[in-house]
Amino acid sequence: MEGIVQGDGSGADRYTLRPTRLSNEDILFCIDVDPESMVELKVAMSPNGRPSTRLDSIKQAILVFINAKLTINPENRFAFASLGKSASWLRKEFSSEVESAFAAFRVLSANSSSSSVDLTSLFRVAAHEAKKSRAQNRLLRVILIYCRSSIRPHHQWPVNQKLFTLDVVYLHEKPGPDNCPQEIYDSLVDAVEHVSEYEGYTLETGQLLARILFRYMCMLLSHPQQRCPQDQLDIPKLLGKKLPAADSRTTDDSITVSGKSEVQNIRN
Repeated sequence: MEGIVQGDGSGADRYTLRPTRLSNEDILFCIDVDPESMVELKVAMSPNGRPSTRLDSIKQAILVFINAKLTINPENRFAFASLGKSASWLRKEFSSEVESAFAAFRVLSANSSSSSVDLTSLFRVAAHEAKKSRAQNRLLRVILIYCRSSIRPHHQWPVNQKLFTLDVVYLHEKPGPDNCPQEIYDSLVDAVEHVSEYEGYTLETGQLLARILFRYMCMLLSHPQQRCPQDQLDIPKLLGKKLPAADSRTTDDSITVSGKSEVQNIRN
């Protein structure tokens, strides 16, 4: 959906969207199954009393996302894949049933680490499915959840072939001698810009906090045809922005890695 920026005479611009009918979505989740997906989160406990891992929280966040999207539009559908060295199907059939997520999660587990990650297979699958979605007047979106801090993903994809929209949630360790999250984040941003039909978002955090992942999944509820550019996205607003200047202080949710935020440089 194309946006229009209009001036109101006060020096402030107002962003509006051209009216159009939104397409129902087919959403393919691709979940990284590298051993880093099993890193334990701070404080969070699973129902069995054990520390919750990234993968546990990813599953929970996806279920929240699916239930919310179906409340917004019961015609949305979901499928599931995992990412090892390359992408592979977990649940190929797109479905509006929440049970399809549970079925996918029952066979989802961390694998052994690989020395490289190729996103080309994921993009090929997405392009193939996007053509089928378009034939039904639907829109395909891929949500990639990536968990590696030292392995930069690569791909080979034509610049002019944009058949789907890619969102990325990047969960990483803090920068260190063995980690290069900034380079990985930059690579993910490039991939999103390279393949996305509509505005794709790249969200990241270097903190082991489940609430940040849940926040990001809520942000990704936005329909690609209704989005503003990510640089103009200012939600959710940090509590610190609402405090008087004298009382404001750095919150737990902000880290910095060189430019935009700890991967934005690196964006939190």
